Amino acid sequence: MQMISFKNRLILIAVNISFTFVIGQDSLKTVVAGKGDGILSLLRKQGVNPYEIYDEFVALNSHNLRDSIHLFEGRTYMVPLKLKSDVKKVTTETKSVKGLSYEIFGKKYAEVTSQSNKLQGVVYYLISGHGGPDPGAMTTYLGTAISEDEYAYDVTLRLARELIAHGATVYVIVRDPDDGIRDERILAMDRDEVVYPNEAIPLNQVARLKQRVDAVNELYRQNKGKYQRLIVTHVDSRSEGQNIDVFFYHHEKSTNGKRLAESIHKTFEAKYKKYQPNRTYSGTFEDRTSLYVVRKTNPPMTFIEIGNITNIQDQRRILDPENRQALAKWISEGAILDYEQR
Repeated sequence: MQMISFKNRLILIAVNISFTFVIGQDSLKTVVAGKGDGILSLLRKQGVNPYEIYDEFVALNSHNLRDSIHLFEGRTYMVPLKLKSDVKKVTTETKSVKGLSYEIFGKKYAEVTSQSNKLQGVVYYLISGHGGPDPGAMTTYLGTAISEDEYAYDVTLRLARELIAHGATVYVIVRDPDDGIRDERILAMDRDEVVYPNEAIPLNQVARLKQRVDAVNELYRQNKGKYQRLIVTHVDSRSEGQNIDVFFYHHEKSTNGKRLAESIHKTFEAKYKKYQPNRTYSGTFEDRTSLYVVRKTNPPMTFIEIGNITNIQDQRRILDPENRQALAKWISEGAILDYEQR
């Protein structure tokens, strides 16, 4: 397979943009969610491209969504059929543009709509676990092999998109040239991932970890003086009978890393309390300096485990694309909380 050039695309930079959307009453349609409807399927039924208006739909109906992302059966939702006008001010230019496009997210999700400038000036480094010759934890689902690296990468891309939408500068350290954000339950496995700035991933485990640590630390040096944070995403592998909540690690001596982990943890606690009041959230945040990436990277960081890929209950969280989107959205909200509490 021919490798896609990453020149001018390896760094995802969200330009400082403020958007004002004016939506007339004649551009909205109301629709009742049926049994089994998700946002994507509901929008498709209305004859619109769900990827073009997804963000607008969520913004319009945020008060009426479970877990910030799921529909309630029988409730009425507003569907934006078209945008009357969009006004955007770009600090480096005076022209109006429809949006910023990032090929790494794939054709369906390439266009990123600004939601706010809350993270303007903030730099994030995102590492998804494993990749290349190392698929990470593996199991089978409906007779098909699935692996940790594909699901961690999908959540990481969704997180990058959320952070960019709030004005952040984002570096995706482990990258796949052609996957993009995917809405399938079974994510096909491959080994073509690379590490910034387009380096093949070595077979040796220590060399793999050092490669991504070196990439982050060099970028951290280049961005000296800016508010910088690192978020590492993994999928755990334990016994099939053990389901786990999302939990977080940080460096024991990093006050800022602890605050980042705690802020995301608090966000998850609040979401569970609101949307699943009968279920206790048992995810934790704690120091784990024994992990190579935690110990060796320079930016304040958190290391996130999003579930147990071998457990049936956790698979529902990981394999459902809307759940992966919710995970990314909640992590981004925790990152915003961390920055606002600085």
